[in-house]
Amino acid sequence: MKYSWLAALALLAASPQLAQSQQAPTPIPPVSVVATRTPEAPHDIPASIEVISGADLRARGVSTLKDALSLAAGISIAPGGDGGPASAVPEMWGLREQDAFLLVVDGIPWGGAFNPATASLSLRDVERIEILRGPAPVTFGATSFVGVIHVVHSAASLDSRYLSAFGGSYGSGGGALDVGLKMDKWVSRLSADFEKKGFKDDRTQFTRGHGLWRASMTEGAKKTWLSADLSILQQDPASPHVREGPALSTATPVDANYNPSGAYLNQNRFAISGGMERPVFDGATWGTSASYTYTANKVFRGFLVDVSNTANNSSGFRENIDVSDLYLDTHLIWPAKNDWRFMAGADLLWGDGEAKGATFNYTSTLNGINAPYKAEPTVLNLDAADSRLFLGAYASGEWKPDPRFTLSAGLRMNITNEKRGDGADAPSQSNTKLSYSVGALYSLWEQDANHLRAFVNYRDTFKPAAADFGLGDDEKILKPETSTSYEGGLKYRGMEGRWDVEASYFHMDFTNLVTATVVSGQPSLQNAGSTRFTGFELATDVKLMDATWARASYSSHDGKFVDFTQAFGSTNTQLAGKRFEMSAKQLYSGGITYAPADGFNANASLNYIGDRFLNKRNTAPAKGFSTYDAGVGFRMGRWEARLDGKNLGNARDAVSESEIGDAQYYLMPATHVQAGITIKW
Repeated sequence: MKYSWLAALALLAASPQLAQSQQAPTPIPPVSVVATRTPEAPHDIPASIEVISGADLRARGVSTLKDALSLAAGISIAPGGDGGPASAVPEMWGLREQDAFLLVVDGIPWGGAFNPATASLSLRDVERIEILRGPAPVTFGATSFVGVIHVVHSAASLDSRYLSAFGGSYGSGGGALDVGLKMDKWVSRLSADFEKKGFKDDRTQFTRGHGLWRASMTEGAKKTWLSADLSILQQDPASPHVREGPALSTATPVDANYNPSGAYLNQNRFAISGGMERPVFDGATWGTSASYTYTANKVFRGFLVDVSNTANNSSGFRENIDVSDLYLDTHLIWPAKNDWRFMAGADLLWGDGEAKGATFNYTSTLNGINAPYKAEPTVLNLDAADSRLFLGAYASGEWKPDPRFTLSAGLRMNITNEKRGDGADAPSQSNTKLSYSVGALYSLWEQDANHLRAFVNYRDTFKPAAADFGLGDDEKILKPETSTSYEGGLKYRGMEGRWDVEASYFHMDFTNLVTATVVSGQPSLQNAGSTRFTGFELATDVKLMDATWARASYSSHDGKFVDFTQAFGSTNTQLAGKRFEMSAKQLYSGGITYAPADGFNANASLNYIGDRFLNKRNTAPAKGFSTYDAGVGFRMGRWEARLDGKNLGNARDAVSESEIGDAQYYLMPATHVQAGITIKW
């Protein structure tokens, strides 16, 4: 760990000196749209924003969200989790919660009114990933507190074609095709991929087939687009590792799987969306988009609940969950006039889900080698349902009274309604609440492509509590979550655009944060009183010699309970001053990539996740750990061959806590090596 830390510091310190060997300025394209819906350079927005290009993802052999964001400042992605081995649980601003961030794919909330659908996310044929830290902008409404991850796929008009195949550890393998198509006035692009990935954990793997078709038509200033996304996912889930007292149990092997024989987490997901842009009065542009998604989940799984070789030491459930989502947005964007730019719009986010299931007990052996047999329940006598509607009207504006000063503000009226369960007497809740933001950006120094800019922002955010479709008897609707946050920092660009640095400080006060608990032996959710998250984040990236770039980041996070009492057994415990569980105190990363158009290419990176506590009472400390990734390849004309290794140090530390299994934790997957070949034509 010591040498990893020194390497990251050395990369931060050496950035400007190394960049001097490259003389031509590097243009910075205006690519970020997640904050304002209009293309802007990240350094022109008074918020912490980062953009990762598709070229960078391909040069590093990226195929998962964890790998894609491994060098992003202040972000730690835990692979796997309760959503299965294909899923991921992000940590941003020190908060690791599945529903605390917003995942957007090509402008559409991916997961709708419920949780982000990370398991069905494909990073094939991606143009860029935009990361906005902190609460979502008013354009996306009551959806997130700590960040927005926006995945943008290549434009439908892109005509390049790719065919690839790969194979790797534990029987992994797959292939993909990306091809451009033309249809009279329309242009379209099809991406299709199939992947099977195995893991060292006993009986753990997933297979995923995915197809994405997008089409567009442009007639002068008029634009129309359509897209369809289909994902068929079959997962054999791993088991989280049980904690006994202050540490993970030594009675259960690291890779043991306590799921019943034939366990599965299967998901079929179909999404169709479309939109248009039209010029209207006074030079304004009218934009509208719509999306409908249907997801069918089938679950048969279980968890070890008693660390002993006794009868019925495990508990499981069988569940079918059907979810429909609808998203509509319409807005007007006026061009900049007299130092003003203005946008106004309204949106609707509707989600309806119904679950039917049954619970059961079964017996596992502690070595976990042989899958315990348990017949699937045929009578699904338990149910859970949730229907929620989010409406909003929003407006935002930007004022530039001076070329060096920008003031921005946004306002949103949120109207939400939720009904939990079926029947006329089912609990329901309605809320009407304003949310807003204000920010300022000032240029302290400008010289050609170089600058130093300071920014501040304040955001007040509201979000209805998460729903988990649990099978417990508790059908109550939790209190809405609210937060107020402050952020400020500096954005520096030097060496004619080849060297970027961003430093920021944040402070977020949270009320009614939703956390996991157990009620009558069944997983449930609860409001966590008041919590506070503060921190400092620093990142630098630099273009070195031709075709070589490097990046390093450091983050210090401090998430604590301010006022929250929870019952542990028969004892009520005040958790004020305790650190939020699984929130790492420090994060840092560093990486370097050499990727010329032809010939040898290579990349290497490291990530450090600092000390954290596994539980709310802070009686179970976990030490920090490092992971190392590396890859090499060779490009020749239209061919490229690659060899990539992930977690080469084979760290198996706890990275996320289960919200279903009590005091259980998913571990970092073991070392994985993959080789592949790509043909471009």
